[in-house]
Amino acid sequence: MQQTLKRILVVDDEENIRHLLTTVLKREGLEARAVASAQEALEAIDAEPFDVLLSDVRMPQVSGLELLEQVQARQPSLVVIMMSAYGTIDAALEAIKKGAYDYINKPFKPAEVVLLLRKVEERERLRRENASLRQRIEEIGDGALDAMVARSEAMKAVFKTVRKIATYKTTVLIQGESGTGKELIARALHRESPRAERPFVAVNCGAIPDTLLESELFGHVRGAFTDATSDKKGLFAEADGGTLFLDEVGELPLPLQVKLLRVLQEEEVRPVGASRGFPVDVRVIAATVRDLYEEVEAQRFREDLFYRLNVLLLALPPLRQRRDDIPLLVEHFIDAVNQRLGTTIRTLSAEALKRLVAYDWPGNVRELENTIERAAVLAESDAIELDALPTTVADPQRRSLPLEGLGGGLSIKQATRVIEEQLIRRALEQTNGNRTAAAKLLEISHRALLYKIKAYGLISN
Repeated sequence: MQQTLKRILVVDDEENIRHLLTTVLKREGLEARAVASAQEALEAIDAEPFDVLLSDVRMPQVSGLELLEQVQARQPSLVVIMMSAYGTIDAALEAIKKGAYDYINKPFKPAEVVLLLRKVEERERLRRENASLRQRIEEIGDGALDAMVARSEAMKAVFKTVRKIATYKTTVLIQGESGTGKELIARALHRESPRAERPFVAVNCGAIPDTLLESELFGHVRGAFTDATSDKKGLFAEADGGTLFLDEVGELPLPLQVKLLRVLQEEEVRPVGASRGFPVDVRVIAATVRDLYEEVEAQRFREDLFYRLNVLLLALPPLRQRRDDIPLLVEHFIDAVNQRLGTTIRTLSAEALKRLVAYDWPGNVRELENTIERAAVLAESDAIELDALPTTVADPQRRSLPLEGLGGGLSIKQATRVIEEQLIRRALEQTNGNRTAAAKLLEISHRALLYKIKAYGLISN
């Protein structure tokens, strides 16, 4: 027998049963201890760890079924096997219903006990493997470091810093261009921290109207405003004990910046319309594509809030500064799109990979991912060729933005409009009309993009 379940506790008021079982178990190389009552068993369990409990059903004072219930309350992971000389189907079902692993009738042969313990061993092995697999899947799904694809020295340095600072509650500011993976890093910080079992709550501060953002963050009480028909729990309260990720924190309006600063300093949230606040235990991770130093200089961002957020700074390098990661990312995205869409891409041509590595990727990893998905869908075979790539990537001569529509004029105002319109068209094309993703590529808020789409008369599919 494998020796993962080593320590066995035998509980029986008959001395000969205790002697028989401890002898058999020790012969199998197990550590066996025997006690004569349920009370002694509980004292033993409280004093030292056991892997399996073998208990008689009928015992004086406290029965085996009563012992089972108390063990389930104290140590639910302990495997319990019940024994009885008065075995009936009803008794066996009752024991299993209360949480016993199995039921064995007396008199039994020593080989029966050994076989049953082997079954327990196998079940526990599978349970541990499944738990490990579930944890691995959760880590990948939540963006843990092991799920992030990178081998460049720049990203290795970021990962090293994440592991170093993850255990502390200190506020972290993540800066980087759109598409560099700021939320993935935030999730990795959470998963590597002692708060991993608590909530990770993410909010894009630029995607929620200013009039609703305060209520979204801090909650409100019934009657606080016209549509407040009931109390609402804010995101700070939802993240209590865990992590709150404030994406695009540079988009916060100034009045709300004041209230956020107060929450960070006092660790107390007051819902809109409430007369008093309540304490919260939240680690805040903020992210922005903006240069907050410049925003502070321009008086669009409060200096005191900036320094409160910028305790630990993580600067994520753009993809053009870590081209070594591109082949690895391409392979990863091909596998992902094959699984998600059912495509059968095996590889891509050398020329296509060369162009991918040479391109500057203004939309960074997100743009690369979208490009690979598009190419996988358009590919004529199981290999991505150059003609499946967007023109901006495949044809370096057309990489610069043409200023069509200027008519030879030199108006900066007109040129700005033309450039904006073409960039928006390109972003919408690359994101298949996804306005939220396009706004991230353009490094503007979702509201600003919607305004410009309307102003320029653009239609996204």
